[in-house]
Amino acid sequence: MGIAESTPDELPSDAEEQLRNGEQQLELSGRRLRRLPSAVCALSRLQKLYVSGTGLRELPEEIEELRELRILALDFNKLERLPDGLCRLPRLTRLYLGSNRLLALPADFAQLQSLRCLWIEGNFLRRFPRPLLRLVALQSLQMGDNRLRALPAELPRMTGLRGLWLYGNRFEEFPPALLRMGRLHILDLDRNRLGGFPDLHPLRALRVFSYDHNPVTGPPRVADTVFLVGEGAVERMAERDEPTPRPQPRRPARAFEDEEEEDLLIGGGGGTGALERAGGSLRVLEAVPGLGT
Repeated sequence: MGIAESTPDELPSDAEEQLRNGEQQLELSGRRLRRLPSAVCALSRLQKLYVSGTGLRELPEEIEELRELRILALDFNKLERLPDGLCRLPRLTRLYLGSNRLLALPADFAQLQSLRCLWIEGNFLRRFPRPLLRLVALQSLQMGDNRLRALPAELPRMTGLRGLWLYGNRFEEFPPALLRMGRLHILDLDRNRLGGFPDLHPLRALRVFSYDHNPVTGPPRVADTVFLVGEGAVERMAERDEPTPRPQPRRPARAFEDEEEEDLLIGGGGGTGALERAGGSLRVLEAVPGLGT
């Protein structure tokens, strides 16, 4: 059976049925869409829109008409740029842009002040997009499998950030700005080119640090409360006064400050399965008691 294809400007035949239940959610993932049907942008009350894996190549400026949109999934498409109109979605909290062809983000991206969760893994970013520095409320930032070599010194401006995934990039030295990210809970630097680490004790809130598949000879110096994933991690944790965490129970009562924070960090809320979209990026969480699902 082939992938369903809609005419360019019309809603799919089942759209009315999807919207009838009052949830204001539209699922278009898996259909063949080179561009978003213009009729979608007329759904001014829409709150969740999933357009993953459709072959989408462009978005219309009229997407800014979706003023009530909270969740937008555009991953696994062929987007090379984002329209300025996407930056004018005042209630957007979760945006999934992974596995596209993006080289940069629009300057107006900083207008997305409600954004809490941004996944932009698997693109072609060579530099950290500076508009992100103004998103002080952003909590979860997924930037794995890009082409980053450095991070800006202003990174600590992102005071809301709790989870930062930078695996599969091109870092050869530990970015100094990370040492001033004292509120980070999760940091993933797997699959880079790091030959060593500074003392990570300044990261007082850190709970998980993954550094696997780097040319290092041993684990970094961290607080005993940090769960390590990488060369020598098991041995280091075994040396601690407390035993290495066991896989049970899976979810302690207070693994995070609240359930909403946990949901944001692991990318929940995606109707097409945000955890599935992550691929291997959440393997760290799955290994830690209380940080998996």
